[in-house]
Amino acid sequence: MLWASESDVAANTEGMHRYKIIKKIGEGTFSDVVKTQSLKDGKFYACKTMKQTINSLEQANNLREVQAMKRLSPHANIIQLHELIFNKETGTVSLICELMEMNIYEYIQGRQTPLPEHTVKQYMYQLCKSLEHMHSCGIFHRDVKPENILIKQNILKLGDFGSCRSVYSKPPHTEYISTRWYRAPECLLTDGYYSLKMDIWSTGCVFFEIMSLNPLFPGTNELDQVAKIHDVLGTPEHSVLQKFKQSRAMHFNFPPKKGSGISRLIPNCPAPALSLLYQMLAYDPDERITAETALRHTYFREIRLAEKKADTLHRVSGIVDGVGSGETHSSLQHIWRQTRLGKQLRGRHTRQTPLMSHNMKHVAEPVIRRNVAHYSSELPKLNMVVPGPQISFPVSTVPAFTVTHRGTLPAITSKKCQSRLAKPRDESHRTAFKTYYMPPLERKHGGF
Repeated sequence: MLWASESDVAANTEGMHRYKIIKKIGEGTFSDVVKTQSLKDGKFYACKTMKQTINSLEQANNLREVQAMKRLSPHANIIQLHELIFNKETGTVSLICELMEMNIYEYIQGRQTPLPEHTVKQYMYQLCKSLEHMHSCGIFHRDVKPENILIKQNILKLGDFGSCRSVYSKPPHTEYISTRWYRAPECLLTDGYYSLKMDIWSTGCVFFEIMSLNPLFPGTNELDQVAKIHDVLGTPEHSVLQKFKQSRAMHFNFPPKKGSGISRLIPNCPAPALSLLYQMLAYDPDERITAETALRHTYFREIRLAEKKADTLHRVSGIVDGVGSGETHSSLQHIWRQTRLGKQLRGRHTRQTPLMSHNMKHVAEPVIRRNVAHYSSELPKLNMVVPGPQISFPVSTVPAFTVTHRGTLPAITSKKCQSRLAKPRDESHRTAFKTYYMPPLERKHGGF
């Protein structure tokens, strides 16, 4: 399954002569990784050279790993692909990527004391963000493990997309996937009937390992791997095991076990962390939490609040910095649009009532009072039409007529009109009076 490129990445056939190899930093089944330095700008990069040979540059660009990295880029928690190099003579492909300090396995290896709780929380939040982005882009990793999670100071990035797959590809998936210790039950008990939820199981295993500094399920083979899982989580219900009956290689006569539970393995684990851990390690993939939902878990509440506060401060500072510059008008327009949109989203009517128009008038007044510099454009004017009451006068005094006006003028009483008119002396005067037209009242200096 190939994905269309979502970003442009430099690709050439000039070889590695523009980079200086510093040292080897990793080796895997399918590739070698070295630290390199660009002779052009002096920056350091990680160069991953594939062991498989390729026939053309087009074929190199169509590699699943290359396509995935292009689609996922840019993201704060995904390794960035800087350049693709194809060597025509040797047929090798090299991926020039951003250089990180170390992977999670190297970070926790040999530690005697656990990592600070806030560090674990930050790393897990970023890992969940990387998976949420991947899954929303239609890709799942299939090999989440400490060695493929890279860190640099407080930043975590997911790397090595050589085993990734499209979420839309139909099972069975028969290719080699995931390191055994981080393999989900559906990967162990079926012949390729698994989905993106396997990434969440692997993330739960990594979560436990970061907290305890020890692997959760270190099985020596697939049967032992299943036994290790049952030792901790217990043997699942028969109805759950029935979902894995697509397997041809394994019998399902597992001895019933209650399971020791995760809390006994990490007794000092905070309750919110334990809650998230159990949801990630749900035996049934249908019951397993998603990356998107994991980001909203109580365990990450403080990080979410801090992100929201930082985002608010960033927006406010951007508006303040724009005052007095060419950006001011656009900032004010943005505020106006957000206010109007917010009211519509809350279900309010767009027509202004007298009370709302009164409030809007007072909101706009401080801008004038504070002597802010005049801008070339003003906020949109509010067109308000308020139907006034219909007023009738007695026939004995003034002929009945109807006044419809705009605004909120005081009602005119018949007594006031009588005091200004002479009493008619005969019928001829009364007839003339009936044809009299009363001139409209005019505002004078804001009054009536």
